[in-house]
Formats: sequence, structure tokens, C-alpha cells
Amino acid sequence: MTQFINRREDIVAEAIDGLVAGSGGDLARLDGYPHIRVVLRAHRDPAKVALVSGGGAGHEPAHAGFVGKGMLTAAICGDVFASPSVDAVLAGILAVTGPAGCLLIVKNYTGDRLNFGLAAERARAFGLKVSMVVVNDDVALPDTPQARGVAGTLFVHKIAGALAEQGADLAAVTAAAERVIRATRSIGMSLDTCTVPGAPKEDRIPRGKAELGLGIHGEAGVEQVGYSDARGAMEMVAEKLAAVMSDGAHVALLNNLGGASVLEMQVLSHELGKSLIGAQIGHLIGPAAMMTSLDMRGFSVSVLEADEDDMAALLVPVAPSAWPGMRAHLPVVPLDLPDGLRPIKPLPSAHPETRAFLKRCCEILISAEADLNLLDARAGDGDTGSTLAGAARALTQAMDALPLADHTQLFRAIGLELSQTMGGSSGVLLAIFFAAAGDAASAGASMPEALKAGLARMQQIGGAGPGDRTMIDALLPALNALADDGLPAAAAAARAGADATAEMTCAKAGRAAYLNADQLRGQIDPGAEAVARLFEQLAQG
Repeated sequence: MTQFINRREDIVAEAIDGLVAGSGGDLARLDGYPHIRVVLRAHRDPAKVALVSGGGAGHEPAHAGFVGKGMLTAAICGDVFASPSVDAVLAGILAVTGPAGCLLIVKNYTGDRLNFGLAAERARAFGLKVSMVVVNDDVALPDTPQARGVAGTLFVHKIAGALAEQGADLAAVTAAAERVIRATRSIGMSLDTCTVPGAPKEDRIPRGKAELGLGIHGEAGVEQVGYSDARGAMEMVAEKLAAVMSDGAHVALLNNLGGASVLEMQVLSHELGKSLIGAQIGHLIGPAAMMTSLDMRGFSVSVLEADEDDMAALLVPVAPSAWPGMRAHLPVVPLDLPDGLRPIKPLPSAHPETRAFLKRCCEILISAEADLNLLDARAGDGDTGSTLAGAARALTQAMDALPLADHTQLFRAIGLELSQTMGGSSGVLLAIFFAAAGDAASAGASMPEALKAGLARMQQIGGAGPGDRTMIDALLPALNALADDGLPAAAAAARAGADATAEMTCAKAGRAAYLNADQLRGQIDPGAEAVARLFEQLAQG
């Protein structure tokens, strides 16, 4: 996979300089490249306990992104997924430790324990007060004597950081950190492995599977499980956490492992609230990328049984922008729509023939969803099929509420339904189309003429016309032929119009308007294709 890097050997140093340069003067780094890479606060109070953490790079924004007032005093950065050296850790300790002492917050990996531990011993030999805590929050392997430290480490950074900022002594800060570690549990899940810079990607997770309980360095998970949807994924994670949680209220930290989109993380947040442990989650941190594994397409959930002091510490504002803050996790209570969006709807009425016709139209659009999405992906954003199919499904569900026996009111009702359920500009345009068709029908126009009137209004408001490479290129000739020669002629005209869009190399509407001629040549407009398929399959009976 191509990545935005220069040389593999320089990636960590250049990333640190990028972070420091963009900090507005809040951060600095020690002059020790390439072997010593320490990010520290540019302004710090030596009278307060210093907090030092770190580990391999690849977990950004952890750890350097959490250096700042209220959290870490310094972060020691190793190579990607590699522990920093003893000298690097010692340099960080010596740079920030004053009379109040220093707490090292270490994740439970052998390299980190050894290097941070030896650096602590050497710092003590210099006469410094140094204590160390080891975070072991991962519950993926409940029987292992050495549980890994993962995203729950951030609870320790935040709570210990708040106490240190308030002036607590080293013993109190250390005791609080140890208490938080005992009360924290985490587990992660991913749909894919990460891509280590400069190395080939390991494709060990097959399609339709997810890995449960994997580590933040790309280590294999405890097991590969079947993946169906976000709900099932969160249920599996919640089940593992529920087995080790007490009955009280907890704070949850929902962490993006690096490759999940914001949209996906919000869905996972929704599912966390509905999960087996949802009722116990009183507050939420995230969802956000906090302790990542490069570009891993996964997430982790950490839970902390927090006491009143912990809650107060978690709520204290901090300088690092990477910390998303904690908020109450509350049920969703929808507000009523404004009266203007609750129009008087016509009374539903039955008409078997009309119902069968509408149902057939919806089935045609739903069956074309994947093909139209694929076609749209070549010249747009790949959602034409989903947009039309979603509207068709909504219309199918609303069938019993439609005035099927009154075509004048039916056109208007369909327009209203599409305006509420169909997204994007196409939803608005089709709502205008049917509303105007209803107006024409109420004035005595025949169905074909009413539809043509609707199209004319849609063109007037939407601004597109024949030759602009839109659905109009198929819909206009189809409606003209329908009025004169019936459905088979309309189908032929729609197909000819749709096929003609493949030779139109200049789109004047829609996202295709942003593409050049070479990108458009040979590609049928997906909206026109949808119209052609609809008329063709209706003509077939």
C-alpha cells in the first residue's frame, strides 16, 4: 500500500517534528535524534510530579499527543511498534523530573517493562524520586499472567495527570494510578490488519471474519469470529467485558484503532449503548482515535469503574487536543418535528392494480441497487443505487397509507414520501416531479401528460436539461414516447437516451460535473440507467 512517508527510517522523527511544530509552542523535543526521541512540555512546573509514558510509535496520538498540561509531562517515542531504548527513557526522566519526582506509566510489554524499568533504576542512582506502574487492562487472554496494556492506559494518563497538576505528591499520584489500573478492563476487535510503514501488509483476516482480542501492535487476536454487522461486533466485545465487570456504573472509552471512519465509530457508539453493558455506561470518552494501531480497521472498548475522585479527575479540562473529553452517555430522546413538516395526508385507499404496479416499480429499483452503485462509483460517489433502493423500500413500507385509488392525490403523496425518506438532490428533484405531476393531474391532465408536466417543473427548478448527462436524458424521451405510443416505445426511448449518455463527455449537473471527459467517456449515467431499466422491465410485464 502506498503511504504518505518519505524514508521508513525517518518517519518517527519527522512525525514528532510535525507534532511539535504545530503545537503553538506548547511542546518541545530533546536534541537526541535519531536514537533519543523525547517530546515534552515546553513549559512545566518542576515542583509538580512529572508523568512520563511512551512506547513504540504507530499508536498516535498516543503517546506524544497526550503531552500537555493536565496529562503527560513527557513521552518517549520508539520506532514503529518498538520500545524506546533505556537511554531515551532516561533522557526523558532527567529532562522533566524535579524535586517532586516522576511517575513512569508503562504498558505491559516485555520491552517497555525492561527499558523503562532499567531507566528508572539508573535515574534513582542519580538521586531522583521515580516510581513506575504497569498497565495490564487487556482481558482478551483472561488466564495469561501478563495481560497486555492497551487503550485503558489513557485512563491512567488522565487521572494521574489531574492529580499531579493539582499538586499531589508522588505517593498519592502513584496510588491513584495503581487503583485505576486495577479497575480498568479493555478488549479490541478489527476487520483487518494494520500496514507497517515500508513492510508488506499481512492479510490474515479473511472476508466475513473479524479478529477479537487482538493487540495494538498487530498481534493476532484470541480468535477469528464471524462478522455480520456492527451490532454483532459490539455484542461480542460487550460479552467479554461483562464477564469481568462489577455491577456498578462505569466510564467507557471507545477507541478507534486507526482505520475506522467517524461514521462507523458513531454507529459503534450507538451499539455500545444498546449492548449488554450499555445500562452500566454512565459516561463516555470518544469515540475517537486515541490509542491506535496505525491504520487498523478496528475499535476497542475500555471500561473503568470510577469513584467520585476519578470522575472529577476525568472531567478536568486538559491542554492536549487529542483528548476528546468525557460526557454523559444518555438515551436518545427525539424532539417532535415542527408542525410545518407534519402536513395533512390524504386518506389511504385501496386499488389492487395500482398497488401491484407501484410494488413492481419498487422491486425493479431495489434489484438494480448493486449495479447502479457500481456504475455510479465510476463517475460519482457510488450511491445512486442505494438512494433509489432506499426510497423504494420506504415507499413499499408506506403502501398501506397511500391513496392508491386517487391518482391525483397519489402523485402528491409519493412526492411527500420521497421528500422525507430519499436523500440527496435526487430525492428533492423527484419529490418536485411527483408534486407537480399531482398538480397537473388535479387540473385534468392525463397520466402521461401529468408526468411530463412534473418533468418540466423538475427541469425548471433543477436546472438540468437534455444533453446534460442526467436521468432527464432517458426520462424525457420515455415520457414523450409513452404519451404517443405506450410502454414498449417508452422503454426503447429510455434505453436509447441512457446509452447516449455514455458518449456525453461533459456533465452539467451532479457530481459527474466535476470529472473530465476521459473519466466520463463510455460510462452511462447511473440515473439515466435506472430510468431505462425501470421502463424496460415494466414493458416486459
